[in-house]
Amino acid sequence: MIIMAIDTSAKAASVCLAQEDKIIGTYFVNTAFTHSQTLMPMAEQLCKNTGVSFEEIEAVAVNAGPGSFTGVRIGVAAAKGLAFERDLPCVSVSTLESMAYNLLGCDGVVCAVMDARCSQVYNAMFRVKGNNIERLCDDRAISLTDLQLDLKKYDEPVTLVGDGAEISFGFLEKSLSDVRLAPMNMITQTASSVACAAFEHIKSGDTISPAELMPVYLRLPQAQRELNKKMGVTK
Repeated sequence: MIIMAIDTSAKAASVCLAQEDKIIGTYFVNTAFTHSQTLMPMAEQLCKNTGVSFEEIEAVAVNAGPGSFTGVRIGVAAAKGLAFERDLPCVSVSTLESMAYNLLGCDGVVCAVMDARCSQVYNAMFRVKGNNIERLCDDRAISLTDLQLDLKKYDEPVTLVGDGAEISFGFLEKSLSDVRLAPMNMITQTASSVACAAFEHIKSGDTISPAELMPVYLRLPQAQRELNKKMGVTK
């Protein structure tokens, strides 16, 4: 099976073509360019350079969130568009889960973190053992203070990964000696890791239709939170 995987959940954007046993090709950029302008040209160029036509793609996977509200929407919309015409199965991958796949083969505890603004991070904890990923908690929006308290229960090194890793490390290193940053080539979420996670979902039969694929935000956008506050809405 050939799948196309997409990540636009933060500043970086990437597209990957993969089979169960190999990465066919990947296109990654970490710039301030607008994802809506770069994503589809990247996908088209990747197919051209690898000799894989869109008609050969059998499933589409995407980091569906959490992450940048705009970025997540762009990635999900692109995945839906690619899958819709031929009703391809879609795989909704947690952005935080995909980050743990960056560290396959690096045994230990992985703390996936994304900057959620307002002194919070999106976070999930995983244990990596060989090629196996074990989820230790649900995806969550959490303050750095609460994350600090949670990490104290681990009596082993914890590796931070994700676009919020450096911000988190600057806060956590003052009180936690066993927290470390993933290396530069592993720290950012990528479509190749989305693909790795997606194949595990596919093996479990965890696919959905293009119509069912939706963004996963974890919390309301800032504008909606401010409106709710003005209207006295507490949920």
